[in-house]
Amino acid sequence: MSLVTMADVAAASARIAPFVERTPLLSLPSSSSGEQLWVKAENRQPTRSFKVRGAVNAVGRLAERGVGHVIAQSSGNHAQAIAYAAARHGLRATVVLPDTAPELKVVAARELGAEVVIVPPALREVTCLALADRLGATVVRSDDFDVVAGHGSTGSEITEDLPGVRTILVPVCNGGLLAGIAVAAKAADPAIRVIGVEPELAADGVASFRSGRRTAWPVERTYRTRADGLRAPVLGALAWEHIRRYVDDMVTVTEDGIEAAADLLWRELGEHAEPSGAVATAAWLAHRDALPAGPVVAVLSGGNAALRPGASKQCSLVGEP
Repeated sequence: MSLVTMADVAAASARIAPFVERTPLLSLPSSSSGEQLWVKAENRQPTRSFKVRGAVNAVGRLAERGVGHVIAQSSGNHAQAIAYAAARHGLRATVVLPDTAPELKVVAARELGAEVVIVPPALREVTCLALADRLGATVVRSDDFDVVAGHGSTGSEITEDLPGVRTILVPVCNGGLLAGIAVAAKAADPAIRVIGVEPELAADGVASFRSGRRTAWPVERTYRTRADGLRAPVLGALAWEHIRRYVDDMVTVTEDGIEAAADLLWRELGEHAEPSGAVATAAWLAHRDALPAGPVVAVLSGGNAALRPGASKQCSLVGEP
């Protein structure tokens, strides 16, 4: 199995530049102990999620090869990203979503031009594959090679904008974002610690990392978490190979911790974080005493959530586009 290289990430970064934002690093106010966290605000992407990076790269390459119809299954953010990318490249898009998906994600995918199919969570994959065969569509998985390469641009931006970064905390669903960031971070400096973060109620990735074997959890178990974007029952096969090679650790966070982190991001930075997007910040709150000394970046991976009332912005920025 071929792994993504830094050359692949660099090529993807150039390819997607006209379609995505170079998102800033936002600094949370320092605590009394002098601790500081930098937040990579991927909620500022056109579809309010990092997913657009990988989708635009993958769909763009498929368009170059003459593909006319793409299909994907998703909890919501990958679906929006595929719809956005397909529209930009003139392709037809079909997305399969679970009947538990937040309505705002379903509506957004439709407004971006995708045909939306709703099924029970356990039927997402089989329905996607059956539709692909019937419609003659090409499946874009959320950890496909070109998707991982596109996600790696997140890591490149972090290391370019904060050269002294020592730790990067990354939300984990099927592992595509973690894999891409790990490739880019380790290419910049092998000493950077890359740590994946999952809800403890959907910790199949942590179980895989600890055992050294790719481990699946039943959807009935992963769907207990409020972090709807992190409910995948197993790491993607390609993502897993990158995680085994490049990732330093994986940790879990509680449901209360996720909510507290989302509240903090809104209260201090005025940034909307969906539960999935807040888990990396939750990991900093829960595990910061165990992290190496030096700057820490938490990836705020998505902001497709209901707005929260009232906020005061108290942040400094690095890499503001």
